[in-house]
Amino acid sequence: MQTETATAFYFVRTQEKVVALTIDDAPHPIVTPQILDVLRQHGAHATFFVIGEHARGNQALLERIRLEGSELGNHLNREYPSIRLEPVKFDQELRAVDEVIRPTTTTKWFRPGSGWFNERMLVQAQRQGYRCALGSVYPFDTLTRNEWLIARYIRTQVFPGAVIILHDGKNDRARTVRVLRTVLPQLKRSGYEVVTLSELDARQ
Repeated sequence: MQTETATAFYFVRTQEKVVALTIDDAPHPIVTPQILDVLRQHGAHATFFVIGEHARGNQALLERIRLEGSELGNHLNREYPSIRLEPVKFDQELRAVDEVIRPTTTTKWFRPGSGWFNERMLVQAQRQGYRCALGSVYPFDTLTRNEWLIARYIRTQVFPGAVIILHDGKNDRARTVRVLRTVLPQLKRSGYEVVTLSELDARQ
């Protein structure tokens, strides 16, 4: 009997100067529009990982994300370590948020809460058409409140094919907007294109 296997996505191997930007814990009625404004100003796109509880009442924001060339990923229903969910509950939350975000890309992306996962979760997600996406440039921006350090970490750790992780979802994460105002011009000057996970995956 053949066993199902699934893998997580961290980066792609490429010499092309392209990186994926991912934003966790979206949306937020104040912070998300500001992030979108900065992305549009610099011709960048991102994958926004949506929490179901945060999406309630913010459907117009989800639609704006799509319309402006970014994409929606599944971050389950609440801010909670997904690895602690029982298998049935994990399936239920993944399916419920899928109905909210209605992914239209060839690959549907999910990111486990707190970044912890196991093989069983990967297989369950795969059965629902999802691929697990983590990242390779993680500045711990929910713990490090210093915007200069966050921006510097991204600038010094980025590489062709990297996946950057930043956060949305709360008032104090307006610092993500300020970090992007610093980082996006720097990446552009260094020749980088900032894209969604699906766009990065297609460059392999």
